[in-house]
Amino acid sequence: MASPYPDGDREKVTSKLPPSLQKQLKIRCAELDLDIQEAVTAAVTGWRSGDQVAPVVDTAGARSFSTWLPAGMYDDFKVTCNEREVSFTQGLAQSVLVWLEANSSASTAQPSSPRRIVVCNQKGGVGKTTISAGVAEAHAEEAGVGAECLRAFVDSLTSAELARLNRTREHLLSVVADSTVGGQRVLLVDYDPQLHLSNQLGIAPIPMGKESLVSHMTGEAEGDIRDLLVTIDDPRFAGRLKVLPGTSDGFLLDSKLAITAVNSRGFQKEAALERALHPLEADFDVIVIDSPPSLGLAMDAGLYFARKRPEENSGRSGVLIPVQSEDSSADAYRMLVGQMEDLETDLRLEIDSLGIVVNLFDSRRGYIATSSLEEWHSLEEQRVIAVVDDLKEQRETVRLKRPLLAYVPESKQANVMRLIAAGAGR
Repeated sequence: MASPYPDGDREKVTSKLPPSLQKQLKIRCAELDLDIQEAVTAAVTGWRSGDQVAPVVDTAGARSFSTWLPAGMYDDFKVTCNEREVSFTQGLAQSVLVWLEANSSASTAQPSSPRRIVVCNQKGGVGKTTISAGVAEAHAEEAGVGAECLRAFVDSLTSAELARLNRTREHLLSVVADSTVGGQRVLLVDYDPQLHLSNQLGIAPIPMGKESLVSHMTGEAEGDIRDLLVTIDDPRFAGRLKVLPGTSDGFLLDSKLAITAVNSRGFQKEAALERALHPLEADFDVIVIDSPPSLGLAMDAGLYFARKRPEENSGRSGVLIPVQSEDSSADAYRMLVGQMEDLETDLRLEIDSLGIVVNLFDSRRGYIATSSLEEWHSLEEQRVIAVVDDLKEQRETVRLKRPLLAYVPESKQANVMRLIAAGAGR
Protein backbone atom coordinates (compact mmCIF):
# COMPACT_ATOMS: atom_id res chain seq x y z
CA MET A 1 0.00 0.00 0.00
CA ALA A 2 1.44 3.38 -0.95
CA SER A 3 2.30 5.76 1.84
CA PRO A 4 0.09 8.88 2.04
CA TYR A 5 3.09 10.90 3.22
CA PRO A 6 5.47 12.48 0.69
CA ASP A 7 9.02 11.12 0.67
CA GLY A 8 11.69 13.38 2.11
CA ASP A 9 9.23 15.79 3.73
CA ARG A 10 9.65 15.33 7.48
CA GLU A 11 8.87 17.36 10.57
CA LYS A 12 10.43 17.25 14.02
CA VAL A 13 8.19 15.69 16.64
CA THR A 14 8.72 15.91 20.41
CA SER A 15 6.82 13.61 22.73
CA LYS A 16 7.67 11.39 25.72
CA LEU A 17 8.82 7.77 25.96
CA PRO A 18 9.85 5.62 28.95
CA PRO A 19 13.67 5.47 29.32
CA SER A 20 13.70 1.67 29.01
CA LEU A 21 11.94 1.83 25.63
CA GLN A 22 14.24 4.62 24.46
CA LYS A 23 17.26 2.46 25.30
CA GLN A 24 15.82 -0.66 23.66
CA LEU A 25 14.89 1.31 20.55
CA LYS A 26 18.39 2.76 20.24
CA ILE A 27 20.06 -0.63 20.71
CA ARG A 28 17.71 -2.47 18.33
CA CYS A 29 18.20 0.15 15.61
CA ALA A 30 21.96 -0.19 15.97
CA GLU A 31 21.69 -3.98 15.75
CA LEU A 32 19.50 -3.82 12.65
CA ASP A 33 21.39 -0.89 11.08
CA LEU A 34 18.32 1.36 10.99
CA ASP A 35 17.77 5.06 11.62
CA ILE A 36 15.61 5.70 14.65
CA GLN A 37 13.30 7.94 12.64
CA GLU A 38 12.65 5.11 10.18
CA ALA A 39 11.95 2.69 13.01
CA VAL A 40 9.50 5.08 14.70
CA THR A 41 7.81 5.77 11.36
CA ALA A 42 7.28 2.03 10.89
CA ALA A 43 6.18 1.67 14.52
CA VAL A 44 3.52 4.37 14.31
CA THR A 45 2.29 3.10 10.92
CA GLY A 46 2.02 -0.44 12.25
CA TRP A 47 0.25 0.60 15.44
CA ARG A 48 -2.32 2.75 13.63
CA SER A 49 -3.13 0.01 11.12
CA GLY A 50 -3.09 -2.86 13.62
CA ASP A 51 -6.35 -4.63 14.42
CA GLN A 52 -5.23 -6.21 17.72
CA VAL A 53 -5.32 -4.27 20.98
CA ALA A 54 -1.77 -3.40 22.02
CA PRO A 55 -0.72 -4.03 25.64
CA VAL A 56 -0.91 -1.08 28.03
CA VAL A 57 2.58 0.26 28.73
CA ASP A 58 3.62 1.69 32.10
CA THR A 59 4.65 5.24 31.10
CA ALA A 60 5.47 6.52 34.60
CA GLY A 61 8.78 8.33 34.40
CA ALA A 62 8.57 8.84 30.62
CA ARG A 63 10.94 11.53 29.47
CA SER A 64 11.36 13.75 26.44
CA PHE A 65 11.87 11.99 23.11
CA SER A 66 12.34 13.67 19.74
CA THR A 67 12.49 12.31 16.21
CA TRP A 68 11.54 13.19 12.63
CA LEU A 69 8.34 11.81 11.09
CA PRO A 70 6.81 12.32 7.64
CA ALA A 71 4.87 15.56 7.54
CA GLY A 72 1.31 15.02 8.72
CA MET A 73 1.93 11.61 10.32
CA TYR A 74 1.97 12.91 13.89
CA ASP A 75 -1.33 14.74 13.41
CA ASP A 76 -2.89 11.51 12.09
CA PHE A 77 -1.32 9.61 14.99
CA LYS A 78 -2.94 11.97 17.51
CA VAL A 79 -6.32 11.45 15.88
CA THR A 80 -5.90 7.68 16.27
CA CYS A 81 -4.90 8.16 19.92
CA ASN A 82 -8.07 10.13 20.57
CA GLU A 83 -10.17 7.50 18.83
CA ARG A 84 -8.60 4.75 21.00
CA GLU A 85 -8.86 6.94 24.10
CA VAL A 86 -5.16 6.77 24.98
CA SER A 87 -2.69 9.55 25.64
CA PHE A 88 -0.14 10.48 22.98
CA THR A 89 2.61 9.17 25.27
CA GLN A 90 0.79 5.85 25.69
CA GLY A 91 0.18 5.57 21.97
CA LEU A 92 3.83 6.15 21.13
CA ALA A 93 4.96 3.69 23.80
CA GLN A 94 2.61 1.02 22.46
CA SER A 95 3.83 1.70 18.92
CA VAL A 96 7.48 1.28 19.86
CA LEU A 97 6.82 -1.79 22.03
CA VAL A 98 4.92 -3.57 19.23
CA TRP A 99 7.68 -2.68 16.76
CA LEU A 100 10.38 -4.04 19.11
CA GLU A 101 8.48 -7.31 19.48
CA ALA A 102 8.08 -7.61 15.71
CA ASN A 103 11.73 -6.73 14.98
CA SER A 104 13.71 -9.00 17.24
CA SER A 105 17.40 -8.65 17.92
CA ALA A 106 19.83 -10.40 15.64
CA SER A 107 21.21 -12.11 18.75
CA THR A 108 18.22 -13.43 20.68
CA ALA A 109 19.85 -16.67 21.76
CA GLN A 110 19.83 -17.32 25.50
CA PRO A 111 23.12 -15.99 26.87
CA SER A 112 25.39 -18.56 28.45
CA SER A 113 26.40 -16.30 31.33
CA PRO A 114 24.27 -16.09 34.49
CA ARG A 115 22.15 -13.08 35.32
CA ARG A 116 24.21 -10.81 37.59
CA ILE A 117 22.52 -8.52 40.14
CA VAL A 118 24.81 -6.22 42.10
CA VAL A 119 23.01 -4.63 45.05
CA CYS A 120 24.84 -1.44 45.92
CA ASN A 121 24.76 2.00 47.51
CA GLN A 122 27.56 4.05 48.99
CA LYS A 123 25.46 4.68 52.11
CA GLY A 124 25.32 2.04 54.83
CA GLY A 125 22.12 0.99 56.57
CA VAL A 126 19.83 1.30 53.55
CA GLY A 127 19.06 -2.43 53.39
CA LYS A 128 21.50 -3.84 50.83
CA THR A 129 21.81 -7.11 52.73
CA THR A 130 18.06 -7.48 53.20
CA ILE A 131 17.39 -6.87 49.50
CA SER A 132 20.28 -9.10 48.36
CA ALA A 133 19.11 -12.06 50.42
CA GLY A 134 15.43 -11.59 49.54
CA VAL A 135 16.06 -11.34 45.79
CA ALA A 136 18.32 -14.39 45.85
CA GLU A 137 15.75 -16.40 47.81
CA ALA A 138 12.98 -15.40 45.39
CA HIS A 139 15.00 -16.69 42.45
CA ALA A 140 15.81 -19.96 44.21
CA GLU A 141 12.42 -20.96 45.61
CA GLU A 142 10.08 -23.19 43.63
CA ALA A 143 8.72 -21.15 40.74
CA GLY A 144 5.03 -22.01 40.90
CA VAL A 145 4.72 -21.52 44.66
CA GLY A 146 6.31 -18.08 44.60
CA ALA A 147 4.24 -16.94 41.62
CA GLU A 148 0.99 -17.93 43.32
CA CYS A 149 1.93 -16.01 46.47
CA LEU A 150 2.89 -12.97 44.42
CA ARG A 151 -0.32 -12.90 42.37
CA ALA A 152 -2.40 -13.04 45.54
CA PHE A 153 -0.30 -10.26 47.04
CA VAL A 154 -0.74 -7.97 44.02
CA ASP A 155 -4.49 -8.60 44.06
CA SER A 156 -4.59 -7.54 47.72
CA LEU A 157 -2.75 -4.23 47.29
CA THR A 158 -4.75 -1.18 48.32
CA SER A 159 -5.10 1.91 46.16
CA ALA A 160 -2.75 3.73 48.55
CA GLU A 161 -0.10 1.04 48.18
CA LEU A 162 -0.42 1.13 44.39
CA ALA A 163 -0.09 4.92 44.48
CA ARG A 164 3.10 4.61 46.51
CA LEU A 165 4.49 2.31 43.84
CA ASN A 166 3.20 4.62 41.09
CA ARG A 167 2.01 1.49 39.27
CA THR A 168 -1.32 0.05 38.22
CA ARG A 169 -2.47 -3.35 39.38
CA GLU A 170 -2.67 -4.44 35.74
CA HIS A 171 0.96 -3.57 35.15
CA LEU A 172 2.12 -5.46 38.24
CA LEU A 173 0.09 -8.51 37.25
CA SER A 174 1.69 -8.40 33.80
CA VAL A 175 5.13 -8.32 35.44
CA VAL A 176 4.19 -11.38 37.47
CA ALA A 177 2.78 -13.18 34.44
CA ASP A 178 5.92 -12.55 32.37
CA SER A 179 8.37 -13.35 35.15
CA THR A 180 10.70 -16.34 34.89
CA VAL A 181 11.85 -15.98 38.50
CA GLY A 182 11.91 -19.17 40.55
CA GLY A 183 13.52 -22.60 40.45
CA GLN A 184 16.92 -21.19 39.55
CA ARG A 185 20.40 -22.04 40.78
CA VAL A 186 21.50 -18.99 42.75
CA LEU A 187 24.81 -17.84 44.17
CA LEU A 188 24.60 -15.17 46.89
CA VAL A 189 27.93 -13.44 47.50
CA ASP A 190 28.82 -11.67 50.75
CA TYR A 191 31.10 -9.00 49.27
CA ASP A 192 30.86 -6.70 52.30
CA PRO A 193 33.67 -7.03 54.90
CA GLN A 194 31.14 -6.09 57.60
CA LEU A 195 29.79 -9.64 57.09
CA HIS A 196 26.13 -8.79 57.69
CA LEU A 197 24.90 -11.31 55.11
CA SER A 198 26.92 -14.24 56.45
CA ASN A 199 25.96 -13.47 60.05
CA GLN A 200 22.26 -12.97 59.26
CA LEU A 201 22.06 -16.36 57.57
CA GLY A 202 23.97 -18.08 60.38
CA ILE A 203 26.98 -18.85 58.18
CA ALA A 204 30.45 -18.63 59.67
CA PRO A 205 32.54 -15.94 57.91
CA ILE A 206 35.87 -17.03 56.46
CA PRO A 207 38.67 -16.25 58.96
CA MET A 208 41.23 -13.61 58.03
CA GLY A 209 44.26 -15.06 56.33
CA LYS A 210 42.39 -18.02 54.86
CA GLU A 211 41.53 -18.46 51.20
CA SER A 212 38.48 -16.35 50.37
CA LEU A 213 36.92 -14.30 47.62
CA VAL A 214 39.53 -11.64 48.37
CA SER A 215 42.48 -14.00 47.78
CA HIS A 216 40.86 -15.26 44.58
CA MET A 217 40.43 -11.69 43.39
CA THR A 218 44.08 -10.83 43.99
CA GLY A 219 45.43 -14.08 42.51
CA GLU A 220 46.82 -15.34 45.82
CA ALA A 221 44.52 -18.37 46.18
CA GLU A 222 45.63 -21.87 45.23
CA GLY A 223 42.44 -23.84 45.93
CA ASP A 224 39.11 -24.13 44.10
CA ILE A 225 36.66 -21.33 44.90
CA ARG A 226 33.85 -23.93 44.81
CA ASP A 227 35.19 -25.30 48.08
CA LEU A 228 34.19 -22.05 49.82
CA LEU A 229 30.48 -22.29 49.01
CA VAL A 230 27.84 -23.07 51.64
CA THR A 231 24.41 -24.46 50.70
CA ILE A 232 21.35 -23.01 52.46
CA ASP A 233 19.82 -26.07 54.10
CA ASP A 234 16.11 -25.44 53.71
CA PRO A 235 13.64 -27.55 51.69
CA ARG A 236 12.10 -24.43 50.14
CA PHE A 237 15.23 -23.92 48.06
CA ALA A 238 15.98 -27.62 47.40
CA GLY A 239 19.74 -27.07 47.38
CA ARG A 240 19.53 -24.34 44.71
CA LEU A 241 20.69 -21.46 46.96
CA LYS A 242 24.38 -21.28 47.83
CA VAL A 243 26.35 -18.59 49.64
CA LEU A 244 29.94 -17.46 49.25
CA PRO A 245 30.70 -16.27 52.80
CA GLY A 246 32.45 -13.00 53.49
CA THR A 247 35.73 -12.28 55.19
CA SER A 248 37.05 -9.33 57.15
CA ASP A 249 40.02 -9.38 54.74
CA GLY A 250 37.69 -7.40 52.53
CA PHE A 251 38.64 -4.26 54.45
CA LEU A 252 42.06 -4.58 52.79
CA LEU A 253 40.75 -5.34 49.31
CA ASP A 254 41.23 -1.87 47.80
CA SER A 255 44.89 -1.71 48.83
CA LYS A 256 45.49 -5.33 47.79
CA LEU A 257 44.05 -4.65 44.34
CA ALA A 258 46.16 -1.53 43.95
CA ILE A 259 49.34 -3.36 44.96
CA THR A 260 48.58 -6.33 42.70
CA ALA A 261 47.99 -3.97 39.76
CA VAL A 262 51.43 -2.42 40.32
CA ASN A 263 53.23 -5.74 40.72
CA SER A 264 51.44 -7.79 38.07
CA ARG A 265 51.68 -6.71 34.48
CA GLY A 266 48.34 -6.74 32.68
CA PHE A 267 46.28 -7.06 35.89
CA GLN A 268 43.00 -5.16 35.48
CA LYS A 269 41.66 -4.09 38.87
CA GLU A 270 38.12 -3.63 37.66
CA ALA A 271 37.91 -7.21 36.33
CA ALA A 272 39.09 -8.84 39.58
CA LEU A 273 35.66 -9.89 40.84
CA GLU A 274 34.61 -11.28 37.48
CA ARG A 275 37.88 -13.19 37.18
CA ALA A 276 37.44 -14.72 40.64
CA LEU A 277 33.81 -15.79 40.05
CA HIS A 278 34.31 -16.99 36.48
CA PRO A 279 34.84 -20.66 37.47
CA LEU A 280 31.40 -20.60 39.14
CA GLU A 281 29.37 -19.04 36.35
CA ALA A 282 28.52 -22.29 34.60
CA ASP A 283 27.06 -23.66 37.85
CA PHE A 284 24.51 -20.87 38.41
CA ASP A 285 21.63 -19.14 36.67
CA VAL A 286 21.72 -16.03 38.89
CA ILE A 287 24.50 -14.40 40.91
CA VAL A 288 23.54 -11.76 43.52
CA ILE A 289 26.24 -9.58 45.07
CA ASP A 290 25.75 -7.89 48.47
CA SER A 291 28.17 -4.98 48.01
CA PRO A 292 30.09 -2.93 50.58
CA PRO A 293 29.12 0.71 51.30
CA SER A 294 32.14 1.95 49.41
CA LEU A 295 33.14 3.90 46.32
CA GLY A 296 36.62 2.40 46.08
CA LEU A 297 38.25 -0.17 43.85
CA ALA A 298 36.10 -2.97 45.26
CA MET A 299 32.99 -1.15 44.07
CA ASP A 300 34.57 -0.56 40.66
CA ALA A 301 35.03 -4.32 40.40
CA GLY A 302 31.42 -4.89 41.42
CA LEU A 303 30.12 -2.44 38.83
CA TYR A 304 32.32 -3.99 36.14
CA PHE A 305 30.87 -7.41 36.99
CA ALA A 306 27.36 -5.98 36.57
CA ARG A 307 28.06 -4.49 33.13
CA LYS A 308 26.02 -5.54 30.11
CA ARG A 309 27.87 -8.26 28.24
CA PRO A 310 27.73 -8.39 24.43
CA GLU A 311 25.33 -11.35 24.32
CA GLU A 312 22.87 -9.91 26.84
CA ASN A 313 19.68 -7.95 26.36
CA SER A 314 19.39 -4.66 28.22
CA GLY A 315 18.05 -4.95 31.75
CA ARG A 316 19.05 -8.58 32.26
CA SER A 317 22.02 -7.81 34.50
CA GLY A 318 22.98 -4.64 36.31
CA VAL A 319 22.78 -2.77 39.59
CA LEU A 320 19.89 -2.72 42.05
CA ILE A 321 19.97 0.33 44.33
CA PRO A 322 18.32 0.29 47.78
CA VAL A 323 17.63 3.74 49.24
CA GLN A 324 15.58 5.30 52.02
CA SER A 325 13.14 8.20 51.99
CA GLU A 326 15.52 10.81 53.34
CA ASP A 327 18.09 13.28 52.02
CA SER A 328 21.31 11.44 52.86
CA SER A 329 20.24 8.53 50.64
CA ALA A 330 19.82 10.96 47.76
CA ASP A 331 23.35 12.30 48.28
CA ALA A 332 24.81 8.80 48.34
CA TYR A 333 22.80 7.84 45.26
CA ARG A 334 24.23 10.73 43.26
CA MET A 335 27.75 9.70 44.24
CA LEU A 336 27.13 6.13 43.09
CA VAL A 337 25.65 7.26 39.78
CA GLY A 338 28.69 9.48 39.24
CA GLN A 339 31.00 6.52 39.80
CA MET A 340 28.98 4.40 37.36
CA GLU A 341 29.11 7.10 34.69
CA ASP A 342 32.88 7.56 35.12
CA LEU A 343 33.45 3.82 34.78
CA GLU A 344 31.24 3.64 31.68
CA THR A 345 33.19 6.49 30.09
CA ASP A 346 36.66 5.32 31.08
CA LEU A 347 36.20 1.66 30.11
CA ARG A 348 33.62 2.16 27.32
CA LEU A 349 31.03 -0.14 28.81
CA GLU A 350 27.33 -0.04 29.68
CA ILE A 351 25.96 -0.62 33.18
CA ASP A 352 22.20 -1.07 33.35
CA SER A 353 20.17 0.03 36.34
CA LEU A 354 17.62 -2.60 37.40
CA GLY A 355 15.78 -0.04 39.50
CA ILE A 356 15.55 1.66 42.88
CA VAL A 357 14.10 -0.02 45.97
CA VAL A 358 12.86 2.40 48.64
CA ASN A 359 13.47 0.46 51.86
CA LEU A 360 12.28 0.89 55.46
CA PHE A 361 9.47 3.19 54.37
CA ASP A 362 7.33 4.53 57.21
CA SER A 363 4.51 6.90 56.29
CA ARG A 364 4.25 7.95 59.95
CA ARG A 365 7.35 10.07 59.34
CA GLY A 366 5.03 12.35 57.41
CA TYR A 367 6.29 14.94 54.97
CA ILE A 368 9.94 13.80 55.14
CA ALA A 369 9.06 10.30 53.96
CA THR A 370 6.32 11.16 51.46
CA SER A 371 8.11 14.06 49.78
CA SER A 372 11.31 12.03 49.48
CA LEU A 373 9.39 9.14 47.90
CA GLU A 374 7.93 11.58 45.37
CA GLU A 375 11.45 12.73 44.51
CA TRP A 376 12.61 9.15 43.92
CA HIS A 377 9.68 8.64 41.57
CA SER A 378 10.48 11.86 39.72
CA LEU A 379 13.97 10.72 38.64
CA GLU A 380 14.05 10.52 34.86
CA GLU A 381 16.93 8.06 34.58
CA GLN A 382 15.72 5.59 37.23
CA ARG A 383 12.60 3.69 38.19
CA VAL A 384 11.31 2.82 41.65
CA ILE A 385 10.39 -0.87 41.37
CA ALA A 386 9.35 -1.48 45.00
CA VAL A 387 8.65 0.20 48.32
CA VAL A 388 9.52 -1.94 51.35
CA ASP A 389 7.79 -1.07 54.61
CA ASP A 390 9.63 -1.10 57.92
CA LEU A 391 8.27 -4.44 59.14
CA LYS A 392 9.16 -6.71 62.04
CA GLU A 393 9.56 -9.88 59.95
CA GLN A 394 13.03 -8.93 58.73
CA ARG A 395 14.28 -8.23 62.25
CA GLU A 396 12.88 -11.56 63.39
CA THR A 397 14.64 -13.48 60.61
CA VAL A 398 17.93 -11.83 61.54
CA ARG A 399 17.48 -12.86 65.17
CA LEU A 400 16.57 -16.42 64.15
CA LYS A 401 19.26 -16.53 61.42
CA ARG A 402 16.78 -17.87 58.89
CA PRO A 403 15.98 -16.86 55.28
CA LEU A 404 13.00 -14.52 55.09
CA LEU A 405 11.16 -16.55 52.44
CA ALA A 406 11.58 -19.72 54.48
CA TYR A 407 10.50 -18.15 57.78
CA VAL A 408 7.45 -16.18 56.58
CA PRO A 409 6.91 -17.16 52.91
CA GLU A 410 3.45 -15.59 52.61
CA SER A 411 4.24 -12.34 54.43
CA LYS A 412 4.04 -8.91 52.83
CA GLN A 413 7.80 -8.47 53.02
CA ALA A 414 8.46 -11.85 51.37
CA ASN A 415 6.14 -10.93 48.51
CA VAL A 416 7.78 -7.55 48.03
CA MET A 417 11.10 -9.41 47.61
CA ARG A 418 9.47 -11.56 44.93
CA LEU A 419 8.14 -8.42 43.25
CA ILE A 420 11.64 -6.91 43.24
CA ALA A 421 13.10 -10.04 41.70
CA ALA A 422 10.36 -10.18 39.06
CA GLY A 423 10.43 -6.47 38.23
CA ALA A 424 14.17 -5.74 38.28
CA GLY A 425 15.15 -4.25 34.95
CA ARG A 426 11.56 -3.78 33.73
